[in-house]
Parts: sequence; C-alpha cells; structure tokens
Amino acid sequence: MKDFWISCGHHLLDHNASGGLVVTDEFLKAYFARPELMPPEDACAIERRLHRELLADPRRPVGADEVAAIANTDARENWQFVLAFRDLLLRHPTLEAAYLALVRSVSVNLPPLFVNQLVHVILRNALDDCDDPFVLRAAELFFRPQRIMLHDQSLLLGDEEVIGGLKITPVLSLMSMLAATTDAQIDVLNEENADSYWQLSDQFDMGLDLTSGKRGPAALAEAMMRWISHLLGINIGIEPLTELRDAKLTWYVGLDTEATKIGDGPWRSEALDDRTAGRVLALFCLSVTDAGLVAEIVEHEPVYLIMAMTPDLNLRMKPQNLLTGLPIQHLEAAT
Repeated sequence: MKDFWISCGHHLLDHNASGGLVVTDEFLKAYFARPELMPPEDACAIERRLHRELLADPRRPVGADEVAAIANTDARENWQFVLAFRDLLLRHPTLEAAYLALVRSVSVNLPPLFVNQLVHVILRNALDDCDDPFVLRAAELFFRPQRIMLHDQSLLLGDEEVIGGLKITPVLSLMSMLAATTDAQIDVLNEENADSYWQLSDQFDMGLDLTSGKRGPAALAEAMMRWISHLLGINIGIEPLTELRDAKLTWYVGLDTEATKIGDGPWRSEALDDRTAGRVLALFCLSVTDAGLVAEIVEHEPVYLIMAMTPDLNLRMKPQNLLTGLPIQHLEAAT
C-alpha cells in the first residue's frame, strides 16, 4: 500500500493486537521537540530543565507546581496544554480509547489543535488499507477546516489554511485547457490527477468536488463509515442524498455546528427559509446493520447526517458528533 499523511506521526506509533494505536516514547518526544516548546535563550532554568528531562524521558511525571514555576506566561500555557495531552494518552491503552474518553468527557479541555491532530492520526489508522485518493481527500474534512469555493454549478472545497485570504479560482480541466490565469489557483482532485495525491497528501492543497452526484459525497460517506466502524466497532451504511424533502427528522446528526443549528428547525417541524437551506452542503442517510443496537425511537426511521457551511463560506467538521450523536449504545471497538 502507498503511504500518506506522514506528518501525523503514524509511523512513530505501535499497534496492539486489535489494531489500535499505542503511544510510544518517540511519538511523545516529537511533541516536546516542537518549536513552540523549544526554550528560547532567555528561558528560565526550570523551563530548560523540564524540556531537557522530558526529551530524555517523555513519560516523566510533572507536577502542576513545576509547570506553575515557569517564568514565561506563554511557555507555561504551552506546557500545560501539551502535558494535559500527554497525560490523556498515557491514561488509556490506545489513542482511540483516549479520543473516545476525550469527546465523552466534560472535564478534559484541550485546544482544537491537539484534538485535530489526534483525529488525524487515528483516521490515518482507520484508512490504512484505503487506496482511493477521493476517500482520503474527503477524510481531510475531519481535521482540516475548509473554505467553500462556488464555481459555476460546482460545490468545491479547499483547505482553509492553504487558501487563507486569497481569492482562489479552482483549476478544472476545462480551465486548464483554456490556460486561464488567476491570482491563485488550486487543483481540484479528479480522475486525471488522482494519482498525484499520494505525493501531495501532506500539503493539503488539492480541492474536493462535493457537488451532489459527483464522487465527493460518496467518498465522504466511505470515510465516515470507516471512522465509525474503527472507533465503535459496529457496521453501518451511509448513503449520500441529493435532497431532503418532507422528511421527518426523528433523529439527525449535525456534522458541524452550523448543521446542528439548521437541523433543529425541521426537527421541530419548522420550514427552512431558502437562504438557510442554501447553506446545507451535503446530506446523508445512515443505517445500522444490527437493528438491536438502535434506540427504539428510531427503530424504523432513517438517521440523517447534515453538513453545512457558515455564512462566510467556511466548514469546520466535528467528527466527534458521529460517535456521540448516533442513536445507539455507546459501544467501542476493542482497541
């Protein structure tokens, strides 16, 4: 199999007998070696000693008083967060178990950066045998905020960090033939350039066509199925929908904050205005293979998944909603 997403540190981790990711000293050291934690020349002696000793023994216990004694306020906060993240990983047998504990807990509070990095490496594990670049690019939505690019009748997504504040015109095959020139361009994943994804996967600079009926929605459905199956150990099916008319939303899952707000209207039998409905990017129908796992309230009703963009054309997916929002028992894979 071809490798991808090397930057997530997947190669630094071990696997247990069930395929779960087991933290290693090498993985932890990679965090302590990050530029944010490298003590500057004027760092206090306590910070320098802490950094030096954790690089030698990344599992070394660190008390709150030791961190509180660091002189620099920003450095102190950085160490608090990275040590909370390390301790979360060390408390659980696998990274998968740590992530499930994190999203089900109200007591652990980590910056989105750490949560996204954890999603990144776990998803890399869940997709280890995937050979479809469209599924991999769709899976980037789980841990990389996206910017919506509306081009003619197409719904295109580009990485928010890559695009930034630039005015982007996506490069489609026809535009390339016409030698179109723009301020900035982003290649949209298609059949012709799909094989280049393997070399570019850590750059996150390929666009995704999420237009209904194209490969994007089906690829995202596959990524979501693998995510749920890997972490919850259940078999489910997810199918893209082209529209949602007169549907009874007995149960729905918002795949992002905006979608959750939008779904509340139809759930209360309220009609959506055209402007709000226009922010819905994708719809899916989820089915659970084992009917015995489904809550009685939705035993004979479909479960809908909704994805939506913000008014300023951004998408920030919340993959934890797929684990905590389904009408099933809180099962998890033996990882």
